[in-house]
Amino acid sequence: MTQKMNRVKASDIDLKEKVVAIKRVAKVVKGGRRFSFSAIVVVGDGNGVVGYGLGKANEVTDAITKGIDDAKKNLVEVPVLKGTVPHEALGKFGGGFVLVKPASEGTGVIAGGAMRAVFESAGIHNVLAKSKGSSNPHNVVKATFDALLKMRDPYTIAEQRGVELEKVFNG
Repeated sequence: MTQKMNRVKASDIDLKEKVVAIKRVAKVVKGGRRFSFSAIVVVGDGNGVVGYGLGKANEVTDAITKGIDDAKKNLVEVPVLKGTVPHEALGKFGGGFVLVKPASEGTGVIAGGAMRAVFESAGIHNVLAKSKGSSNPHNVVKATFDALLKMRDPYTIAEQRGVELEKVFNG
């Protein structure tokens, strides 16, 4: 059951960007190899809004700039409850699987490189996460977004059920 994505406009908020990975890719042509670069970038406001993008160009700086522009077009809002995620979730994309669990205050971000950038950009300060399967940064970032988009906000759940917020966690 996938939630609809809550799109956000980039012009409304102050975003910080993080480069997750830069790869040099080669295209073999008649005269030899032609090199270009691809960059995966994650942007976020540190308050539940996060997005990722891929940029490709002949120069590293151009690839990063294109990645930032792409990430700003793909911003989504994820639920953050007391600096952590509301509940456990599994995310999958391609060969990449991620497990995301809420953590108590003071735990920190226990996650691998590509996932860490997503959580820090989203403003999630305490989380336990494990990457299973592919370690390819493309798949890990997209699987992390899949897990975060499956998260359900406890306030809306309480409203839908017609109960208090405490009852959602204890019931």
